[in-house]
Amino acid sequence: MNERRKSDRPMVPAKRPNKAAQAVAEAVEGRGLAKGNTGGQNASRTQSRTDAQHALDRVREAARKDKEVKFTALLHHVTVDRLRAAYFRLERKAAPGVDGVTWEQYGAGLEENLRDLHMRLHRGAYRAKPSRRAYIPKADGRQRPLGIAALEDKIVQRAMVEVMNAIYEVDFLGFSHGFRPGRSQHNALDALAVGILRKKVNWVLDADIRGFFDAIDHEWLMKFVGHRIADQRVLRLIQKWMNAGVLEDGKWTACKEGTPQGATVSPLLANLYLHHVLDLWVQSWRRRQARGDVVIVRYADDFVVGFQYHEDALRFLDALKERLRRFSLELHPDKTRLIEFGRYAVERRESVGKGRPETFDFLGFTHICAKTRAGEFLLERRTMKKRMRAKLGEVKTETMRRRHLSVRKQGEWLGGVVRGYFAYHAVPTNIRTLQAFRREATRVWRRALRRRSQRDRTNWERMNRLAERWLPRARILHPWPNDRFDAKTRGGSRVR
Repeated sequence: MNERRKSDRPMVPAKRPNKAAQAVAEAVEGRGLAKGNTGGQNASRTQSRTDAQHALDRVREAARKDKEVKFTALLHHVTVDRLRAAYFRLERKAAPGVDGVTWEQYGAGLEENLRDLHMRLHRGAYRAKPSRRAYIPKADGRQRPLGIAALEDKIVQRAMVEVMNAIYEVDFLGFSHGFRPGRSQHNALDALAVGILRKKVNWVLDADIRGFFDAIDHEWLMKFVGHRIADQRVLRLIQKWMNAGVLEDGKWTACKEGTPQGATVSPLLANLYLHHVLDLWVQSWRRRQARGDVVIVRYADDFVVGFQYHEDALRFLDALKERLRRFSLELHPDKTRLIEFGRYAVERRESVGKGRPETFDFLGFTHICAKTRAGEFLLERRTMKKRMRAKLGEVKTETMRRRHLSVRKQGEWLGGVVRGYFAYHAVPTNIRTLQAFRREATRVWRRALRRRSQRDRTNWERMNRLAERWLPRARILHPWPNDRFDAKTRGGSRVR
């Protein structure tokens, strides 16, 4: 476990850390570890599930008790059983990597393949393959580069991430939400909403790091990994993934910096990088230098910081730029703004004739200063317009492609799309946007049906009947942020 004891087998805790009343991580919003964050059992039925779970529980407990301990033996936790579980958790219809091997093909000789992979992994014969470059469109029309890893690389990375999470989920702070077990985008949205409502937030810094995943410095990253992991086999494994490079149009390109977006291990490494570069620094800055309340919520490389005082916000922004520069990072100038926002922003701006407060976007929602009918402050969240337009564009294209299918099949497909959209966007204060999305989806569907034949007579009366049958009605599916946040934190949270 560390340099002195050379062991990673501490005594089994009587109670799992996740069940502890006291949060084991430094909690910014007072959150403890997410339920089941590293406790998912992946061993086969031929092995004791309890033993497999206790192996990672011992690692996690040791990490919790000693923040300075370094683990010198971790790779043995990557067993055939854990590799098998990782294989079955992969997306079965995912695009293949440079090896061209699909999930089904690998599964044809699964046990033999896994034993061979396990043997190569532990004797040092495993070689990471380069990622296959692919592009997906972004909402602004640009292309986002993705790296599609080979199937065996996905399996090993997923298994290794599970082991590493047992350490790092203890270390990560409460305001970090992106790509963590048991946490979601709505957890981050709830934490932000509660922070703005309960703390004295008058200014908001909406920040984005330019090209973060492509700018991660490998040397610094390995130093950060080395703070906790001293198993040379694991360190070499991570180094192999970072140095594997990218294959695009038959040409191999080395990756001297950054981690490929799309790789299973990239989110964990990115969180680890920002944990040391940003999170710990922010935690220290607001305790030592902030005069008033400071609230921060981070999801991957997007983060929002709320301030009580304008002077704190300005000093923080200057210090943040310098801090990121030390680690080869910079804020995106077009996506980083400091705005007046909060409970008293409306009154202050009206008193000087500035009009309504500005809005900011975070995780697909536009956040707006509003008021209830009783005149109390209300944080209103609406679906971002460009996100909604992009989604409706996709619906229009696919609906026209499916226009010659039966009405039943079209209705089943479109109903699923609308339900999926509502599942994420159906938050309180967003009902009008949901209704608008459903109306526009109905209009797009009607247009597609009328294009099937010049004799088509699909009027609005019939169309409304079809929409009523196949498309779900707009309704709020998510609770108010206060309710869900308090339920998660059991009412004992300090939103800070």
